[in-house]
Amino acid sequence: MARSLSMFKRLIVGMPFTSDRDSSLTLSKRYAIPLLAVNPISSLAYAPEQIFLVLAIAGSAAYAFTVWIGLAVALVMLSVIASYRYTVRAYPGGGGDYRVVSANFGPGAGYLASAAQVLDYVLTVAVSTAAAVTNFAVIWPALRDYREVACVVIIVALMAFNLRGWRVSGKLAAPITILFLIAIVAIIVVGLTRIAMGDQLQPASAGYTARGEATEWSSAALLLLSARAFASGSVAVSGIETFTTRVSFFRPPRGRNAAIALATVGIATVALFIGLVVLAFLVGAQQSSDPHSQLAGLPESYVQPSLIGQLSESVFSHREWLVNLSMFAVGGVLILAANTAFVGFPRLASVLASDSLLPRQLHKRGDRMVFSNGIILLAVTAAALTTIFGGSAYRLIALYVVGVFLSIVLTNAAMVRHWNRLLTVERDPHRRRRSKRARAVAMLACTVCALVLSIVTLAEFQRGSWIALVIIAANVALMWFISRHYGEVAEELALPTGKGRKPARNHAVVLISNLNRPALRMLTYAQTTRPDTLTALTVNVDAVATRHLVAEWERRRIKVPMTVIDSPYREITGPIVDYVKKIRREAPRDVVTVYLPEYVVGHWYERILHNQSAKRIRSRLRYEPGVMVTTVPWQLASSENRDLDRLDSQIRGRRR
Repeated sequence: MARSLSMFKRLIVGMPFTSDRDSSLTLSKRYAIPLLAVNPISSLAYAPEQIFLVLAIAGSAAYAFTVWIGLAVALVMLSVIASYRYTVRAYPGGGGDYRVVSANFGPGAGYLASAAQVLDYVLTVAVSTAAAVTNFAVIWPALRDYREVACVVIIVALMAFNLRGWRVSGKLAAPITILFLIAIVAIIVVGLTRIAMGDQLQPASAGYTARGEATEWSSAALLLLSARAFASGSVAVSGIETFTTRVSFFRPPRGRNAAIALATVGIATVALFIGLVVLAFLVGAQQSSDPHSQLAGLPESYVQPSLIGQLSESVFSHREWLVNLSMFAVGGVLILAANTAFVGFPRLASVLASDSLLPRQLHKRGDRMVFSNGIILLAVTAAALTTIFGGSAYRLIALYVVGVFLSIVLTNAAMVRHWNRLLTVERDPHRRRRSKRARAVAMLACTVCALVLSIVTLAEFQRGSWIALVIIAANVALMWFISRHYGEVAEELALPTGKGRKPARNHAVVLISNLNRPALRMLTYAQTTRPDTLTALTVNVDAVATRHLVAEWERRRIKVPMTVIDSPYREITGPIVDYVKKIRREAPRDVVTVYLPEYVVGHWYERILHNQSAKRIRSRLRYEPGVMVTTVPWQLASSENRDLDRLDSQIRGRRR
């Protein structure tokens, strides 16, 4: 079994890397921008669609608000972009929202920021893979019936890719990102040009009418629905904060280069977002979460493509190769966006683990110099969420927006405090003006994003925003508990102020059940340690066997005294523990060393037949203070057949 698992691990992960392998990654702007741009621009694949999906509840007439809602979302995006440009300059060392919030508000707020970041990473994988499958389904419609399976397969593939220590280089990300941008720009430009020339573009859903859930909608209800559509569409902001965690990717001056890249990518994303919303409105595209109940006159065979899929098919007049190329580009960027979470989350988990907020196992690198435990944890949680929500990006968005905007609100509030502190000591007029401008931008972004967070939390409560709040609260509680536990352990294990007291005496107890070669070896080894007292101990569970053991002991004239303790109920562990505890009660400053035999076997089935009593005794004695348990091995003949070279390679995690 061990050999098979080792071979499977090597097949998936590959051969291990040495510790001196360089794991740093520094890129020029021309490669860093495409690599980091996939997070913000990938939101174009699902953010405009969210506006249409929500407004469809009120019927086709509600689509008149799409452009205005799109412009409102664009203003939110611009405010966040402007704020984060100052953030990456103020914190060129990176660290993301967790570091910024902790530095300005303390560890308590840092728990909340890190909990939201953890949820963001998980949902980045879940939403991106779900949206990728939806867009790939334009090319392969059969995928719609296997959305959950397809999402899980993509997540597992990304996990294996990252466990092997492979990276998506800037040279690979650049062509995919550029192809995606060309496809989106082509859809917008060609579509608007054809409309200006009088062409009638007909998306798949344009011939039907969204009847809505109610026949009449009051102004207040439409306003609330528009606010909900605005909050859902604001998911376009997701990915912008990525630049704060990846400042180290840029070459010096890191802060300035990261700010330039952020502005370039952000403005391009805003422009394309508005272009897609306007084009979808002009061509009459409709998007519904349940088309067969919300769109009137649909045939049974109708299958709703993604919004970009509808626009691509109508703009390119069903030229199949152009549509397929566009969908490949969209799906490729979404998968790249999911992959960035597999890079960012393990690093964040490592930082949190080093700060004692997550288990220490997440801080260690695996065989391939990557944070393997973090990668596996991310894949499992993202796959679970994707499966629970049916592989639907629409259903996951409500959770995603809560996590994203909670992080942004906390970060911008922290930056307001950062600039206030700076202004109390800064005297240079130019720097003071710049700090005041940065503070005003951070306050604006914090206010706007807090509004979005409030809307999505209340309006999308039934659709799942409460789940995000529960997950974040659970993460905070877990981090607090882990931090408290590690703190208590560190305090308990701290070195004493004075010299530590040595034990007064050492009492050696050798457990004997049969007088044989392993027993004599234990006695000899115990004698070489020169204990203050040495006792051979046996438990009387069989009177005949005990008398035979004592007689053989005396016949061989073994000088070590033997102690026999009775066990009326034929139980072994309890009487041994009671005997050891009695020694400790009589001399609390003394230590007791208990010697146990262990038979080393060569076959797996022999492990079931040996060492079981010793395991139970050892497991119980380790809870007794002042008691040391020493295992003395005895190699049986079958152990000689064991391939030790293979065992050594398995222990080292590789085969020679």
